[in-house]
Amino acid sequence: MPHRQTCPAAPRSARSRTLLLAGVLGLLALVLSGQPGRAQPADGDWIGTWSAAPQPAWGADFPVPWTLPRNLWNQTVREVARVSIGGSRVRIVLSNQYGHRPLVIGAAHVALAGTGSAIVAGSDRALTFGGAGTITVPPGAPAVSDPVDLDVPALGSVAVSLFLPEVTPVTTAHWEGVQTAYVSATGDHTADAEIKAESTMRSRAFLAGIMVAAPAGAQAVVTFGDSITDGANSTPDANHRWPDALAERLHKAGKDDVAVLDEAISGERVLSDRMGVNALAAFDSEVAAQPHARTVVLMMGINDIGWPATPLAPHEPAPSADDIIAGYRQLIARAHMHGLRILGATLTPFDDAFQGLPFEGYFTEAKEMKRQAVNEFIRSGAFDGVIDFDAAVRDPANPRTIQTRFDSGDHLHPNDAGYAAMADAVNLDMLTGGK
Repeated sequence: MPHRQTCPAAPRSARSRTLLLAGVLGLLALVLSGQPGRAQPADGDWIGTWSAAPQPAWGADFPVPWTLPRNLWNQTVREVARVSIGGSRVRIVLSNQYGHRPLVIGAAHVALAGTGSAIVAGSDRALTFGGAGTITVPPGAPAVSDPVDLDVPALGSVAVSLFLPEVTPVTTAHWEGVQTAYVSATGDHTADAEIKAESTMRSRAFLAGIMVAAPAGAQAVVTFGDSITDGANSTPDANHRWPDALAERLHKAGKDDVAVLDEAISGERVLSDRMGVNALAAFDSEVAAQPHARTVVLMMGINDIGWPATPLAPHEPAPSADDIIAGYRQLIARAHMHGLRILGATLTPFDDAFQGLPFEGYFTEAKEMKRQAVNEFIRSGAFDGVIDFDAAVRDPANPRTIQTRFDSGDHLHPNDAGYAAMADAVNLDMLTGGK
């Protein structure tokens, strides 16, 4: 499910690049995971505290507009992200997963975020990569910066600034940012106290993760979903996605060693590609490779149901409920092979979704029957636990619809209050395995 005209979930292509990224990140996870009996790296043990799954740019043949610049050249991008757990050392992860040419980073800085494009005085840190202030990232590859000392509080906001000296096609991004990023006029402005933006966007370019030195006993919860998990139609710059609210609950409960990583993609589907690669192809790189990952929350499938016979997927055959369930069974098996607990989250109501909009037809009676069948499976005990988001937001008088007070207006995506209600429905002990 995308948003902005609001639309649903999508896939990624370039399977070979996905497998390459999975391998590289898997090796990184192995090296950094701090498993007993393994030598610890000289620069310490690391855990993701924020993430944004990479997506490929799509063309004009798809009805959802690509809202990022097609190219950046001799410009600086400053991106703001709110972390989940804090730490005293930080590093960032960049991605050129869908690039067709090397990605040249002329300079990169990290700082505590201030208001708008400003940073907190005295917090700016220049980043290096293998000791160098620049890096060229090959097509399909990630890049991890060297660590820097920076005290980042739990739920604190970080600004990452990237200088792109060459003509840089924006082919790897995260479309549903729900957070303002600032694009400068010409020049390297990575160290500027405030960027005078030539333009802004609510998407993320090349930034895929922020890591902190892992506290003792740290674990990561990975939320793996579509636009509802990506926060579509939530208030921009306010951190009102349900994974954000979940991180706040964990912090209030004193679980400051439990990171929440949002690996959702607006429009993602279990079985098919488009706005991102399908969940079965993306699972290793986006979930299993995360250092210290212990639990994954899967909320995906509504786009597999809703997209067919709409302008989003006019010629695709519609998968059956059994097809989607077979995909779930694969994800459950693979999670267990990686030693992960996997929780199934029920699909929320969508009666009259996009009614009167270009994507009308997303809901039909037949599609509602599929949702009910899929939810019945999710509640069946096949997962290691169930989070009943359907029950949390549905209208008791008409369970096929979202309660009006939780509806963002398109009858599919919740509003801020709806996302908060979803986070409140999560049993924290089940989420963390009783930790």
